[in-house]
Amino acid sequence: MRIVFIGTGEIGVPTLRALQHSSEHELTGVVTQPDKPVGRDQKITAPPIKAALTGAKMSILQPKRIKDRQSIDEIRALQPDVIVVMAYGQILPRDALQIPHVACLNLHASLLPRWRGAAPIQAAIAAGDRETGITLMYMNEGLDTGDILLQRKIDISPTDTGGSLHDRLGEIAPEALLESLSLFPSKNAPRVPQDEAHATLAPKLNREDGRIDWTEPAEVIERKIRAFNPWPGAFTVLLGDPNKPRKLKIFSASIIDLSGQPGEILRRKNEIVIATGMRSRPNLCADSRATGGSTAPRAMLSNRGFAAWLGIEVAAATTTRSTILLFKINMFCLIIVALWPPSRPPINVLCSS
Repeated sequence: MRIVFIGTGEIGVPTLRALQHSSEHELTGVVTQPDKPVGRDQKITAPPIKAALTGAKMSILQPKRIKDRQSIDEIRALQPDVIVVMAYGQILPRDALQIPHVACLNLHASLLPRWRGAAPIQAAIAAGDRETGITLMYMNEGLDTGDILLQRKIDISPTDTGGSLHDRLGEIAPEALLESLSLFPSKNAPRVPQDEAHATLAPKLNREDGRIDWTEPAEVIERKIRAFNPWPGAFTVLLGDPNKPRKLKIFSASIIDLSGQPGEILRRKNEIVIATGMRSRPNLCADSRATGGSTAPRAMLSNRGFAAWLGIEVAAATTTRSTILLFKINMFCLIIVALWPPSRPPINVLCSS
């Protein structure tokens, strides 16, 4: 079949490559977002889908608005049997949905109807879901509301981050798509309506969504830290100088057992303990050991190489000493990682709950 692929994000690259190398289907064109300025130097950068096609002889369309008549006409000229959409970033209008002869399919990174919207991967981790997956659905004009063709499930690991789960979902998407496409010639492709009673939303995230609320339970904060790594990034604000607040990015955490009050600061050697809100039941991290004479279990993080590995930064920081914050709370603790001055190795940061 003739396929037009519409996508932008990195998660769609494995599927794009599978279509490129398919012997059963012809990739006739690709639609992606325009190049845009990226980073501090605002360098004009191609989206991942376009970058993956470097050197390929392929029709690549980059409309600012896919709803424009010219964009619709250009896609129609590619004469697709199937349009495949994954992580595009714009909503396709009815005119675009009606172009393919067979179907307009979307690969969505959740088990619909759970987590419709732009951030299903982060939402699944933050909510404590034990599984997620890829859903192939027939597109309609709603937000991820189309009938389901096929789903593939994977478990969510207790150590999964938004980045690691994103990559694993991207790897299972090509097989799910190719299996779905194989069902159309025999007219055996299923079409199952979504159960609206079980629908949940995962709206688009912005940087402020990563701000940690230390009154939340420890397990909620720990999940958000993993879910928001790498985007939008979990952070807290250090108020040592009220005129120059500093943003501390946090990329990793674990839970330990301590007591105290939310927001209380405690210095403990090379660790930072930050108190959080109460939690409903114990759920300590697996790798635990005693804390300096105490029998309280905890999961420790290595203090070697975190600066390079995690890229933690304190915004506008030019300090000559390490920052050690220990926010204690009533039952349990989180372990995060902060950064020593450039001349010293990084330290462990413990966030207590």
